[in-house]
Amino acid sequence: MIMQTTMFALLPGIFATAYFFGWGIFSNMTICIFTAVVVEAIMLKMRAKDLISLKDGSAVLTALLLGVALPPYLPTEMLIIGTASAIIFGKHLYGGLGHNPFNPAMVGYAILIVSFPLAMSTWPLAQNDIFGSTKYEPTAAETIINEPSFDGIPFDGIAFDGKTAATPLDTLKFRGAKTIQEAWTAENGFSILAGTGWQSINIAFMLGGLVLIYFRIAHWQACFTMLLSLSLLAAIFYDGGGSASLGSPAFHLFSGGTMLVAFFMVTDPVTAPEGNTGLFIYGAGIGVITFIIRSLGGYPDGMAFAILLMNAMTPLIDQFSVDHR
Repeated sequence: MIMQTTMFALLPGIFATAYFFGWGIFSNMTICIFTAVVVEAIMLKMRAKDLISLKDGSAVLTALLLGVALPPYLPTEMLIIGTASAIIFGKHLYGGLGHNPFNPAMVGYAILIVSFPLAMSTWPLAQNDIFGSTKYEPTAAETIINEPSFDGIPFDGIAFDGKTAATPLDTLKFRGAKTIQEAWTAENGFSILAGTGWQSINIAFMLGGLVLIYFRIAHWQACFTMLLSLSLLAAIFYDGGGSASLGSPAFHLFSGGTMLVAFFMVTDPVTAPEGNTGLFIYGAGIGVITFIIRSLGGYPDGMAFAILLMNAMTPLIDQFSVDHR
């Protein structure tokens, strides 16, 4: 029931992503799920395990988490590489479900973003946002950055108009000498709190995540301290929006995959520490590392690396956590 409830809680965020960025998100998830089930079956056979383990839903959940985190219309081969890597290197390399020290979906995501950074940071232009901001419509004279398709077959998804752009995290990070006010325009994909569409998607994932916390499927401690540490650092280094500003707390909370990661990946019980003290440390570490990478690193969103680094720290955190002994 835990896997099924988690999948159900993902639905608001999934449909919000489809609404703003097109039906390509469903093609992502379909390919990821098919790949995950096939690779899971192959690995179980190779390890002489019963295929009945396929029914636990862990492979499908990993595929859903990875698929919804990836840009819509990502090439099929990249989806297969990322999903296969998640199942093989993130799960079965360590003995299967319950033995993996690293979050499998984040393993697959990290491999993709290191291997294909441009494709991973380019998304379709968003539709009108529920907060009232209108999406930017390029003129005929402007360059089309990309012509996305799915195996050569064009889609008529809600947001699919043949135009793609960098994410708001990319835009703000690489804005040069512009102030926040100068860069924060509809033409650059920004709305009230964060990027057009992105703020609504993050709110949708947050609502789904709160369902998991309400039913005690997910622990709130790591999630809370991750969001708190990220917000505090953003507030400290905001400086009112100058050219060196790193973005407001609201921008960091409602951009990229913040809420998806906070409620659905940071709360993974297998790769997180045991005990409240450990969970607080773990969540705070993810928030701090995420902010450092977003601000100083070469990647616009460092959440995958933050989670994997703190996954590696989990045994040490458990060893020194008072309530774990």
